[in-house]
Amino acid sequence: MIPLPLGRVAEITSGALTGLADPSAVVAGPIVIDSRAVEPGALFVAIKGERADGHDFAAAACEAGAVAALVARPVEAPAVIVGDVLVAMADLARAVVAELPGITVLGVTGSAGKTSTKDLMARLAARMGPTIAPAGSHNNEIGHPLTVLKADASTRFLVLELSAREVGHIAYLASIATPKIGVVLNVGEAHIGVFGGKEQIAQAKGELVEALPDDGVAVLNSDDPLVRAMADRTKARVTLFGRSVGAHIRAVDETLDERGRASFTLRTPSGSAPVQMRLYGSHAVSNALAAAAAAYELGMPVATIAEELSLAEPRSRWRMEVTDRADGLTVVNDAYNASPDSMRAAFASLAAMSKGRRRFAVIAAMRELGEESGPLNEAAGRSAAEAGLERLIVVGPDAGPILSGASSRGGTGDRVSHVPDVAAAVEELRGLLAPGDVVLVKGPRAAGLERVAEALLAPDTPRPPGGPGSAPEGPGRAGGDAR
Repeated sequence: MIPLPLGRVAEITSGALTGLADPSAVVAGPIVIDSRAVEPGALFVAIKGERADGHDFAAAACEAGAVAALVARPVEAPAVIVGDVLVAMADLARAVVAELPGITVLGVTGSAGKTSTKDLMARLAARMGPTIAPAGSHNNEIGHPLTVLKADASTRFLVLELSAREVGHIAYLASIATPKIGVVLNVGEAHIGVFGGKEQIAQAKGELVEALPDDGVAVLNSDDPLVRAMADRTKARVTLFGRSVGAHIRAVDETLDERGRASFTLRTPSGSAPVQMRLYGSHAVSNALAAAAAAYELGMPVATIAEELSLAEPRSRWRMEVTDRADGLTVVNDAYNASPDSMRAAFASLAAMSKGRRRFAVIAAMRELGEESGPLNEAAGRSAAEAGLERLIVVGPDAGPILSGASSRGGTGDRVSHVPDVAAAVEELRGLLAPGDVVLVKGPRAAGLERVAEALLAPDTPRPPGGPGSAPEGPGRAGGDAR
């Protein structure tokens, strides 16, 4: 973050300094929502979460070196009191970006693949200059401004992931740091129960291209009709990526190796170059093309783009993490989240990387699908049964549609089972697995299925580690859940 006197922070946020606060004290960063992450010169933001209230830790944060706390009520510490802490944090982020005219902001959204594409975009941008990008999936009204506030005078690129839980959300996030390049990956069925339909999801995702300036670039997936139609919603120039002939940035001559990793020729208006990916699954190609299109618009040579894509490995946890155990068992941990599109992609990847090997899958019912929950989970069951599995284990509640779908494709008897929790899934797997087998773990975030993968990779542990729904990232005791 750029250094700001505390008085300036109060001015930006329309806040009031408490008597303990020194308006000339300089906030040099970082901005933190976890009192355990405080460093000298930090500003502690007190967020009231589901499990804890950050206001209770304001004094401890200041004792640890924070200049002050940004709060919504009085605390026993130097503080800036504001009406709404999240709004104030967004205002502060806007002000920081305004002070950095040399920065280029890139944004990405979509129903699936946002985090993986963000990671690729950040890798490519970093080849050209100092780059800030969020850790994991910090893509909401908390994580988004926190990421923006990490930028300083040395930052050249700011790569942001924008999520939407309702219409208007992406427009709000884009207003904090307006992207120059906006990437839209796809319109799927994730959160369809919240939005009501794919058209409404497309409306929300398209807010990113509407936010672009006239001299910006909308990078759109030519293979998704709902995304391609967003070209009519922006005054920015449009670049298309995909596998279709009309795409400006294309993949041709695509193949998968025995581990399910793609190779292809990256074709652009300025030439072509070979890419041999280390990421798993054919769906990674679309993410790579999106990142390549953004880098191409930044002026990166095609050969350099191909080189970086070929070197890229997973950065964010629990997204197609493929680990080989010493005895040859392969665990595919794709348990960060699940949607109908990502579930299909996961089973396709499993098939590609496990030829000639026994396949197992541990999944849980997808959520936030509204009236489509039954049919879409049933479709997931059919996909599982068609994947040639030795055993499908369905974990937790609402498993009926998945079991029904699997049954309709011959997944019955000893090939399908339903267990109540993670511990039962691990116990059942340990009685079935043999060296050389492949296990896919895939489910919604709340199911906590990553603990199945962790237990399998620590075979001497009698029970899976962690508690229900344990999370890979978040503000800890100071501010609740930041996802």
